[in-house]
Amino acid sequence: MQKQLLLFCLLLLSIAEVKSQFTKNVVFFTDKKPTAFSLSNPSAYLSARAVARRTKYNISIDSTDLPVVQQYIDSVLKTGTVTLLGRSRWLNAIIIQTSDAAALAKINAFPFVKQTTGVALRQVNGKLSGDKFLPVLPSPAVVNRIQQIKADTFNYSASASQIKIHKGEFLHNIGARGQGMQIAFLDAGFTSYPTNQFFDSTRARKQFLGTWDFVQNDSMVEDHSHGLACLSIVAAYKPGTFVGSCPEAGYYLLRTEDAPTEQIIEEYNWAMGAEYADSSGADVISSSLGYTTFDNSSFNHTYADLDGNTTVAARMADMAAKKGILVLISAGNDGDKTWHYINTPADADSVLTVGAVDVNGVIAAFSSFGPSSDGQVKPDVVSVGSGTTISTTSGTLGSGSGTSFSCPNLAGLATCLWQLFPEVNNMKIISTIQRSSDKYSTPQVQYGYGLPNMKKAVGFLLTDLATVNAVAANCTVTLSWSSKDIKTMLYSVERKLPGETSFSKIKTIAANGTTFSTQQYNLNDTIAAGISGTVNYRIVQVIDTSAAGYDEYIIQSASATISTCFPLSTSDNQNQKLISIYPNPTQSDIVLKFTDTNSIRDLQINIVSMTGQVLLQKNYDKPAGISSVLLPAKSLQRGTYNLVVYKKGKLYAVKEFIRQ
Repeated sequence: MQKQLLLFCLLLLSIAEVKSQFTKNVVFFTDKKPTAFSLSNPSAYLSARAVARRTKYNISIDSTDLPVVQQYIDSVLKTGTVTLLGRSRWLNAIIIQTSDAAALAKINAFPFVKQTTGVALRQVNGKLSGDKFLPVLPSPAVVNRIQQIKADTFNYSASASQIKIHKGEFLHNIGARGQGMQIAFLDAGFTSYPTNQFFDSTRARKQFLGTWDFVQNDSMVEDHSHGLACLSIVAAYKPGTFVGSCPEAGYYLLRTEDAPTEQIIEEYNWAMGAEYADSSGADVISSSLGYTTFDNSSFNHTYADLDGNTTVAARMADMAAKKGILVLISAGNDGDKTWHYINTPADADSVLTVGAVDVNGVIAAFSSFGPSSDGQVKPDVVSVGSGTTISTTSGTLGSGSGTSFSCPNLAGLATCLWQLFPEVNNMKIISTIQRSSDKYSTPQVQYGYGLPNMKKAVGFLLTDLATVNAVAANCTVTLSWSSKDIKTMLYSVERKLPGETSFSKIKTIAANGTTFSTQQYNLNDTIAAGISGTVNYRIVQVIDTSAAGYDEYIIQSASATISTCFPLSTSDNQNQKLISIYPNPTQSDIVLKFTDTNSIRDLQINIVSMTGQVLLQKNYDKPAGISSVLLPAKSLQRGTYNLVVYKKGKLYAVKEFIRQ
């Protein structure tokens, strides 16, 4: 008993020492067994959109989706003066605040508690680490890049350069502006968003879907200007002044960052923000936050930690991706410092990490370098993060620099791209954006795969998803294909006949889509007489028909084999009158009658199916005078057939008959 008492006192002393540093702790639980929830009824803890996302992309609902066990939470809260700050189902943990050493001792003694970890420092003499976003805040100077763009859906004016460097206007012009999509912003705060003029239409159309502050544990998120600037790059809608990259989506505004400090709890806040986005049904996360060093240096990340699997933020970013969310992260602003590598969660395996260039595509010196410590190409891509058009807190135009701004610019365009192709998953969108980038074949440590081209990305996805089929019957090949399109596009059908070395255009067809959607097309192509063998086709989709932006992609190819081709020319019509078939229709054999009174040597008589298959072949030397030939047809299946007669290897005549 004395030994147990001594151990308990030692535990209290150790916790008292922790108390001098931490007032906030993460409590990890061992399991989720005594739960009122089940995997078979996810609607009890996930929104309908979250469940639909899992269903659409064949994502299993598993134990990480289940809420933290309420019984465990209640037990923790009853140990003393303990306040619940948050809960994480992905980590199976809660965050608490307490200065009660005895309560912590009791918590650590619970059999269902795996461990507790201090995550937030006590302030010493009221000193804070400073605002890490200050170096990249917008200047109040108004950007002077206004221009009239009458050919595009939007008059972007000040934001034209940052949209058009990615051919992002192409997405908007074919109808993708974010409608029906949802983006969650994880940031430090969104000062003045309820009154900012650039969001007048956003508010009117009820595009703000929800807010939560994981730092203060309330719904007020106006604590900092950084998130507002990032939001404006995506959501601003004031044509003629400033239009964002995805102005018609729905938005969740989530504060996970305590800007004046840098504490490891912010990575846990980030995890809870990502879970909020997931359970609410968001499609995309845009987060311009990153972590390497902290107010307590014992938490600092080494380069070795940046392997995509070590830090809490990276693991939870990958978890969000596993749940089907498209996650975009800023690379970091340390490229011109001693520590020049990316931050976490930019190292996460399954996120799109974004570095910064200016509007001319020149890399920003501050943009952080990759690769991740496990050799991944990071950043993945770059976007405009130097001299980016943003909104100031007063609702005027400003200019800001930082990968904080390149990330949302690309996040908005990626959302529009995904809107066009919802049948593909988040990882397919990431790989397509990478593939569309200008350094894809030779990635670099600061550029990654380079500058994405959204028009190319559309072309690549069309190529991946389009279908085509070719079926030959007699001398006609029927082409059937499907692809997504809109009426501003067209198709060019190209053919290569046996013996030809290149394709030739045989038909141009206007696209049918009134909105960008899947359309079906058919084309009958008649092959000239005397041609046999494999005929190759390819469907070229012209996605931009304008002279300045003309762009086309071979979306699919197909081939068909012509075994017997016998269309009759005008000169052959006389021979048609010289043969007849009876009975026709027939239930048995048929008789081929020649009325040509001349003798004809080297005739070949074929019975051919409508798909060109030769079913019977008979050689015949016709004597002088009218003559007849009996041909067996009783073994043929019911249907329509052609009787084809060749004279010395050249087509003589064709007759159609029916086997009943």
